[in-house]
Amino acid sequence: MRKILKRSGWLGALAVGFTALLSANNANAGTYDITVDRITIDTGVFKREGIGYNKSSPGPVLRFREGENVTINVTNNLDEATSVHWHGLILPYQMDGVPDISYDGIAPGETFSYAFPVVQSGTYWFHSHSGFQEPDGAYGSIIIEPKEPDPIQYDREYIVQLTDAHPQVGAIIMENLKTPEGDMGQMQMNGDSAMSDNSMAADNMASGDMDMDMMSDIEDVEGYTPLINGKSAGQNWTGIFNPGERVRLRFINSSAMAYFDVRIPGLKMTVVAADGNAVAPVEVDEFRMSVAETYDVIVTPPADTAYTIFAESMARSAYGRGTLAPRGGMTAQVPALRKPPVLTQADMGMMNGGMMDMMGGDMQGMGQSDMPMDMPMGDMPMDMPMGDMPMGDMQMGATTTEEMSQSQMPDMNMSGSNISGDPFYAPGSGLTPVAANGGKFLSYADLRAVRPLYEDRDATREIELRLTGDMATYVWSINGKTYEEDEIIPLVYGERVRFKFVNETMMAHPMHLHGMWSILDTGAGEMNPAKHTINIAPNTTVYMETEVDASGQWAFHCHLAYHADAGMFRRVVVEGGPESG
Repeated sequence: MRKILKRSGWLGALAVGFTALLSANNANAGTYDITVDRITIDTGVFKREGIGYNKSSPGPVLRFREGENVTINVTNNLDEATSVHWHGLILPYQMDGVPDISYDGIAPGETFSYAFPVVQSGTYWFHSHSGFQEPDGAYGSIIIEPKEPDPIQYDREYIVQLTDAHPQVGAIIMENLKTPEGDMGQMQMNGDSAMSDNSMAADNMASGDMDMDMMSDIEDVEGYTPLINGKSAGQNWTGIFNPGERVRLRFINSSAMAYFDVRIPGLKMTVVAADGNAVAPVEVDEFRMSVAETYDVIVTPPADTAYTIFAESMARSAYGRGTLAPRGGMTAQVPALRKPPVLTQADMGMMNGGMMDMMGGDMQGMGQSDMPMDMPMGDMPMDMPMGDMPMGDMQMGATTTEEMSQSQMPDMNMSGSNISGDPFYAPGSGLTPVAANGGKFLSYADLRAVRPLYEDRDATREIELRLTGDMATYVWSINGKTYEEDEIIPLVYGERVRFKFVNETMMAHPMHLHGMWSILDTGAGEMNPAKHTINIAPNTTVYMETEVDASGQWAFHCHLAYHADAGMFRRVVVEGGPESG
């Protein structure tokens, strides 16, 4: 067995050696077997070859119990290397499943045995961390029962696992995103070079006929089919209930790129857990799931009728649909897609001089003060010739922003008085969630921990991470550098680090730190929620804190699959800490 680093921190039971933990209490140990296979994915809309676990996508539901020691034997039946990452689980880094960081990966024909203690409970998931195998179908769910009686009472439960299946394999999608004439919905905004390579776009812009979807993209990838538990809207996954029962729905967003707004018309939902950790119950009509997040909700269907689970993409371009019903074969009305949102100047970085400075000051004949601050980009006058539009140095949050002072960037601090409405997105954003029929939309500010995982203390230092990118070349980065250019974030065991995320781009980024909890600063002090994935909205600043209680090295990245692959990725190296012999 490889040398294993032991953990300490919020669970004192982990202060003993990892080998001892695995050998102790063999009666409380579970063994699971998983194969990685080529499969056919049939959405009812298209069929294509994909990758699954135990010959299916989604893969099997892994059910653990807090306090047990698990061994998971993963056999690679592919003709390429693979890996399995246990998303959100706290475990030794060698078991985390990230090639070149945790281990070498799993070669074709080989079996790798993951072995670790289960030190938490809640809703999680697992997926490949190799290439684009996850978007191609390699994902599944994890349910961990608490060792103490579950404080969340329910009569039955269902997993509701969302994803964005695409008729193209991930490698082809990435190739299209990196190609100026690609058709995946990518915006071309890198000044003269990008526009001169696309004469039609330049001509349309000069004539005022440019399709503004090109300038207000919310999704990088279009043309996908949302699935719920592997089924499209037409295939209609169904969960059965008896009227009056408390039903626990464990929502997981396993998409490569798609955010979903979730509602069940006719039913209130009570959010009881976020990213596996219990939160004070919040009754809502709708909530947004960024990529990789999980939310547990309780619903109590009162009537002998069917209800639609409606998961609408943030860009309103597609939807997933399932049904809760007292009997099989029943359906309920499916809502129509709402009007697509439009990015505003707040999203584009034009507030406080941000985007206008990037464009060289004034647009032709129109100074910053002449442009209404709430005007969506779709309403921007586009009758100016290309030669008069100062776009030569424009890069969407790329290294040219080094010259901007911090005061020129919008700073929507979630922990201070700048909270206004829903802090999931900045005030004035065209993407600010609004529930259907004026109902309650879940906000990050609504999330309060039921039991803090750590003693509340001041951070020992702050690390700023600017989320940056060049849309024209499809390069995504942190602090203006890709993973290959600047891959290490050094931390010291035992410190408490405050991370400051400054999103300088037009897109939201779900940031995921492996191996340690991310304590989201919502202004709730010691009751701030602990999450494994935190969404950073366009042109906002968000803070989180981390107790550095895990030795070794860990991945830290945007969970949008193609952003991570394009460079928005870092290796975290934790120095010091106890080691097992």
